Amino acid sequence: MDRVLVTGASGHLGGNLVRALLGQGRKVRALVHRQTRALDGLQVETVRGDLLDRDSLQSACEGMRTVFHLAATVSAGWQRPARMHEVNVRGTENVAQACLTSGARMVHFSSVQALCLPAEGAPLDENCDLVEAGTQGRGIYDLTKAAAERAVLAAVASGLNATILNPTAVLGPFDFQPSPMGQVLRSLGLGKMPALVSGGYCDFVDARDVASAALVAEGTGRRGERYLLSGVRLSIVDLAKQWAAATGQRAPRLAFPMGIVRAAAPFAAMYARLRRRRPLLTGESLRILRTQPTVSRHKAQAELGFAPRPLEETLRDTFEWMKQQGWL
Repeated sequence: MDRVLVTGASGHLGGNLVRALLGQGRKVRALVHRQTRALDGLQVETVRGDLLDRDSLQSACEGMRTVFHLAATVSAGWQRPARMHEVNVRGTENVAQACLTSGARMVHFSSVQALCLPAEGAPLDENCDLVEAGTQGRGIYDLTKAAAERAVLAAVASGLNATILNPTAVLGPFDFQPSPMGQVLRSLGLGKMPALVSGGYCDFVDARDVASAALVAEGTGRRGERYLLSGVRLSIVDLAKQWAAATGQRAPRLAFPMGIVRAAAPFAAMYARLRRRRPLLTGESLRILRTQPTVSRHKAQAELGFAPRPLEETLRDTFEWMKQQGWL
């Protein structure tokens, strides 16, 4: 029987991938740690598990044709480094070993943040090296995602059949938790973000397009290869304007220069923590906005047929989904 396992199935990408798999008539086993809201009402086999429990992982992987490994701790400066290393690195090592033992194929979800920046003016592509420990200016998320990729590649050298996907920042519906970017869009839609930061750029891709690419990669993605999945690169100011067009909510008129926002970031992060909220504005999130280059999707287009939809469609569908949830 064609059965697949999805780790991190209750996350933003995971929820979209599960829906794409069910749309193909696949039998899905969803490995979840705590939250299951993204899976409510779906015909999936839900299994509670922990990436650090090798026995539970081995049991979950048995009989699976493919394991889609999405579970990870995502952070731009608010998570404990030790916890991120445990989940992102040790957890991935355990999943890769379980796939080796069970004979399952592995599709590993990494990030463009795992890669070193290219030479100035050049695009980020699959030939860029993985970030090394001690690389100046790179955060713990980047380092742990790079280390996780190395763990997968080491398992490939031992016989694992695995392909790696590196998406950019993800937007789109079924973002139940929500993700950091989902939180930004919701705050903008509610008029609770009075000002923006100017001078920073990020690449945004639809979660549904990433899920579709993963289905293709399962069948045709080359063993031991990575594929960058990018969408459209634009500033936060322009994103806010396009979101305003989709929602009818006026975009913030104020946009502070990057230098001023960087100086204020530690205080904003401290204030968010005092209120027991995840900070949206951190030194790490600003570093990403300041430094993210153009990301090439040429290889994914050529080998996976990857063709991301227009951002306007993503934002329109996200708005409609958030309205359905009663968020806007």
